[in-house]
Amino acid sequence: MSAPFVIFVSPYFTDNALRLLDAMTGIPDVRFGLISQDPLERLVPYLRERLAAHRPVDDALDTGQLVAAAQALAQQNGPVHRLFGAVEQLQVPLAEARERLGVEGMSTEAARNFRDKERMKTILRAAGLPCARHRLVTSDAEAWAFAKEVGYPLVIKPPAGAGSQATFRVNQPPELAQALKTTAPAPAQPVLFEEFIMGDEHSWDSISVNGRPLWHSYTHYYPTPLEVMRNPWIQWCILLPREKDEPEYDDVREAAERTLSVLGMTTGMTHLEWFRRRDGSMAISEVAARPPGAQITTLLSRAHDVDFPQLWAKVMIFGTFDPPPSRRYAVGAAFLRGQGQGVVKAIHGLEQAEREIGHLVCDAKLPRLGQSPSPSYEGEGYVIMRHPETAVVEQALYHLISVVRVELG
Repeated sequence: MSAPFVIFVSPYFTDNALRLLDAMTGIPDVRFGLISQDPLERLVPYLRERLAAHRPVDDALDTGQLVAAAQALAQQNGPVHRLFGAVEQLQVPLAEARERLGVEGMSTEAARNFRDKERMKTILRAAGLPCARHRLVTSDAEAWAFAKEVGYPLVIKPPAGAGSQATFRVNQPPELAQALKTTAPAPAQPVLFEEFIMGDEHSWDSISVNGRPLWHSYTHYYPTPLEVMRNPWIQWCILLPREKDEPEYDDVREAAERTLSVLGMTTGMTHLEWFRRRDGSMAISEVAARPPGAQITTLLSRAHDVDFPQLWAKVMIFGTFDPPPSRRYAVGAAFLRGQGQGVVKAIHGLEQAEREIGHLVCDAKLPRLGQSPSPSYEGEGYVIMRHPETAVVEQALYHLISVVRVELG
C-alpha cells in the first residue's frame, strides 16, 4: 500500500508556517504536496527535499484555484488523502475545495460556523451558551441603536476577523462617531458590534477526533489581546500553567465542549478564547477551528516535551490522537514590543534579564537593531521560559517585561 498523499496549503512561508512544515514533513510514510503563493525557492533546501510536489497559486484563498492546484497535484501523485491548512482565513475555502474534490474533512457549513463570528455567536446564544451580546450592523443608525441598548464600552470587529485584527474598543459616543467614519458599515460591508466583557481573558485549546474532544489545555493572557492592540507599547504575556484541570475550570470545559458540538467540530484542533467576568461567571469570546497562534503551540511543545505541531498534523492526516506525555512544566511567553516611532534603535535590560532569569529561557527571538515594527500583536520578538512551578514562570514573565525595553527611533 502506497504512502498517503497529503496536501498542505500555506499562502506564505511565515515563521509559523515553516515550523508547521518542518514538523509535518518529518512524519514518516506520508507524501506531502504544498500549495502556496510564495515560490518554492523561498523554502530552505531540506524542506524542499521533503516535499513530493508543489503547486503555486496567485490567491490561496480562492476556492477555484485551490481545486485546480489540488487536481493538478493529484494527476501526478495519486488521490488526495487530506487537504488542510492552519491559517484562519483558509478554513472556508479549504472546506469548499474538499467538498468539490471529495476529500474527507470539516464541511463548509461547519467551517462557516467557526469563521463568521456573528453567525457563531448567534448559534451559541441560541444554544444557551454564554457569550457577548452582538449585532451585525449595516448602518450608522443600527450602530447607535445597539450602543444605546447595550451601553459602553463596545467592541467593533469585522465578521470574519482573526487574531484581533481590525478590532477595537470604543468607550464613549465621540469614539463611536469616529469609529463609524473609519468602518462605514453598509449592507454590502456589515460590521460586527459586541458588548465589551470586563474580566480576565484566557484560551481553551483542544483536539477533537470525529466530533469528540479528547484533549484540552488552558492559557492566561496578561493583559487581553484587545488591550494590547490598543496600546502598541504594551509588552504582554501568555502563561500556560502546569496545573491543567483545576475545579475552577469545570464550567469552562463544559461550555467549551458544548460549543464545539453545536458549531459542528469534527477532527482537528481548536482555539477558543473566553473571559472570566468580575462576578465569577464566564463568557465565550470566539473560537477558531485551527491551531492557536501567539506561540501557544510552542508553549505546549515545551510543557510536554513533545513536538505539538507534528502531533496536530498526525491528527489531521490519520484521524487518530496519541495524547502527549503528562505536563512536566509551566511555560510562558513574553512578547517584546517597541516603544516610540521608527525602527528598533536599542534593546535595554537584556544583560540584567539574562543574569537574573536566563536559566529559565528555552526559546527566544530577540528584536534586531534596525528592524521595522511588526503590525502583529506578537511584536518584534519574544522570550519563552519554563519551570516545574507555575508561580516561578509567572513571576519571571512579569520581571522580564519590566526589565527589558525595546526602543524605537
